[in-house]
Amino acid sequence: MSSTETFRVDATTEIRADPAAVFAYVSDLTRSGDWSPECLGGEWSEGEPSAVGSVFTAHNHREPDVVAWAPVVRGDWTTQCEVVESVAPRVFSWAMRTKDGRAQESVWSFTVEPTAGGVTLTHAFWMGELTEGMRGILHGMSDAEVKKFLDDWSDKIDGDMRQSLVRIKAALETAS
Repeated sequence: MSSTETFRVDATTEIRADPAAVFAYVSDLTRSGDWSPECLGGEWSEGEPSAVGSVFTAHNHREPDVVAWAPVVRGDWTTQCEVVESVAPRVFSWAMRTKDGRAQESVWSFTVEPTAGGVTLTHAFWMGELTEGMRGILHGMSDAEVKKFLDDWSDKIDGDMRQSLVRIKAALETAS
């Protein structure tokens, strides 16, 4: 990992559910379509599901109005990610992979902290060095445009995370 940090975003919610149930739900990336505004779900393509080193192929969709001024991927596309940390029932993290299969410094995570009434669930995203996709988006932008994009993109991710947490909370509290 580099010492560079492009940005970090996180959001937190309280859920009235057992920590093991919360961890099992959020570490099953095939269920991500149930909560994510962008990932429609997918399948485990390598390794044991949810184990460190396993690879998940995600099917995604982004609407045309998302950061509409910037040259981001729109419509349907797939990505691969690799589980980089899985410590039940506490932490689950995965990194986006390059086209040639290397984990990038683009890491999504869930942290489950037990509380008296259930758990505090934190959903986070961290980007260190720019990913290959982000370098393509930012290529040719002025410093002001780069700053605007990173601010807008952070806001987009923050909104997506908050929406994900609302959906996760509803699913788990309804099930318990």
